[in-house]
Amino acid sequence: MKNMRLILSFLSFVPSLGLLAAESGYIAPLTEHGVPDFQGTWSIATQTNLERAERFGSELVISEEEAIRIEARVRAGMQASNQPSDPNREAPDAGRNVGGYNTFWMDPGDRLATVNGEIRTSILVDPADGKLPYSEQGRANYAAAMRRRNSYDGPEVRPLGERCVVGFGSTGGPPKLPVLYNNLTQIVQTEDYVLLLAEMNHDARVIRLNAELPENTQYPWMGDSIGYYEEGSLVVETTNFHPQQSLRSSLDHRFYGSQQMKVTERFTRVADDAIHYQFTVEDPENYAQPWSGELPMNHTQDQMFEYACHE
Repeated sequence: MKNMRLILSFLSFVPSLGLLAAESGYIAPLTEHGVPDFQGTWSIATQTNLERAERFGSELVISEEEAIRIEARVRAGMQASNQPSDPNREAPDAGRNVGGYNTFWMDPGDRLATVNGEIRTSILVDPADGKLPYSEQGRANYAAAMRRRNSYDGPEVRPLGERCVVGFGSTGGPPKLPVLYNNLTQIVQTEDYVLLLAEMNHDARVIRLNAELPENTQYPWMGDSIGYYEEGSLVVETTNFHPQQSLRSSLDHRFYGSQQMKVTERFTRVADDAIHYQFTVEDPENYAQPWSGELPMNHTQDQMFEYACHE
């Protein structure tokens, strides 16, 4: 019966990817409970954005040569912005940005996302144009939320990341999306739970295994998540989102979702150092159709340190 929870669009999105590990001959390690082992620390840092840039048109996949050129420009820009500041420089014009962090403090990644051997121009794969399929009402809701974001009438109207409530963007998920820094996630598994601990703001999502989504009025940060194992993957379903978390906004990724938005995620171990992460978002209140994306989660030996927000 659990399979029936997945919408048809997600089912059509998954089959070839569900066989990815098997086709490569990779056998995922198992936990002491006999399920796929996802434990460890993983990075979703990438230069690939949620939506596809106009210059790529309808092309989801680009050549290695073009990717090398793009990534070289990214690295050159990072190197330039990390140069020491001129101590004798003039003050900026009134009202202009005085500057802050240099690249040392950033960790957005310097590579485009590679999925199934393909170098991707967007995290979105459905719709095929790589654009969020807002309905007319959804676009209006998004615009209104962006206007509220620019209000300074009180702390309650300021963005959640600015207030250190949860991380900005959607680094804690769901869906999990890369941001400017703090792109690590630690995964811990027990027999009855899976913990996804995001580096930014210590956002911890506890997933109850083999449970049912409650029909109540509890709307926690990052929603209410349940999960189960299916054909070598961990499938997670989340809904009942906190009303203040409707707008997910960072430098490169922005989207709007209702409290009733449902996100279905699939984690598949495809190598010792890689998890294939897929997601589908259903929200008929704001979108003309469900939308889906995918990106790699790459294993790292880096450790997560305290996120001292507004110390």
